[in-house]
Amino acid sequence: MAFKLTICLLICLIGIVSATNTITSATNYVSSYIPDIYSTTILAKCPLALYTIKTEINKAVSKENRMGASLLRLHFHDCFVQGCDASVLLKDTPKFKGEQGALPNVNSLRGFDVIENIKAKLEALCPYTVSCADILAVAARDSVVALGGPSWAVRLGRRDSTTASFGGTFDLPAPFHDLKNLTITFQKKGFSVDEMVALSGAHSIGQAKCSLFRSRIYNETNIDGNYAKSLQAICPKKGGDSNSSPLDPTPNFFDNAYYKNLVYEKGLLHSDQQLYIKGGYTNKKVLDYAYNPKLFNLDFANAMTKMGNLSPLTGNKGQIRKVCSRVN
Repeated sequence: MAFKLTICLLICLIGIVSATNTITSATNYVSSYIPDIYSTTILAKCPLALYTIKTEINKAVSKENRMGASLLRLHFHDCFVQGCDASVLLKDTPKFKGEQGALPNVNSLRGFDVIENIKAKLEALCPYTVSCADILAVAARDSVVALGGPSWAVRLGRRDSTTASFGGTFDLPAPFHDLKNLTITFQKKGFSVDEMVALSGAHSIGQAKCSLFRSRIYNETNIDGNYAKSLQAICPKKGGDSNSSPLDPTPNFFDNAYYKNLVYEKGLLHSDQQLYIKGGYTNKKVLDYAYNPKLFNLDFANAMTKMGNLSPLTGNKGQIRKVCSRVN
């Protein structure tokens, strides 16, 4: 009798595991997350949310590798301005001036259509459940993974803001910042110097416009001569502002080449090279990442998890927008 009961329990257990695996397989990695730290209902109400986001991100990055860097940057520019609340996605209204037209963002942020496409699909699956802020956070992680980088736990349950902060965009680190100003900017958001160096590794992917590195390649001395000449060919002293250059030698693959570049004075932006300068207090960490890609991946993932938790709106604060570019 005991034997039959054991067999019966095993069969029931197999059935439960099979049912669970159906959802886990669909989402591909639900079990690898620590979801719902802000809310316990997101995945319960929308079990295919993560699968849907990942599928659309893979499509977008496959179509254009650069989109992965753009979506990562979009998340960063959201969280550094009044927290991870999707305020960066809001267009201007008669009540407030949005963040997209501010100097750090104008004509440079991309990927809005990808986020809106994901939002529309999720609204069809589970209306008013997954916030735009959560979509941005998951999309950034999935973009890095799609380009060969590390994964990390994305906590769900953020809500969307009903306003934006044009002035808050000045909290963003600038490409002309020196090491001291970079440090101050990151410390204001609660990041250590080491975390700042790790997050800067986001420049492992993507491109920058000529106007952002022109001064460096013509005026600075801590730059490899041949590297400077190669950049001058695409970025003249006058004109060519929209021409762009990769931020590191492998702009479509997330790796530690960014740090290796810095060691050889091949940082594209002034702010990049500031992480490795004579007597700089971030030099050792740059060397650590240049020669230990596993350490970089680990530290980057941890720093991104922390960044995704910057001042989220939870509970009854904010709203779940139906369309990411405007309030309900």
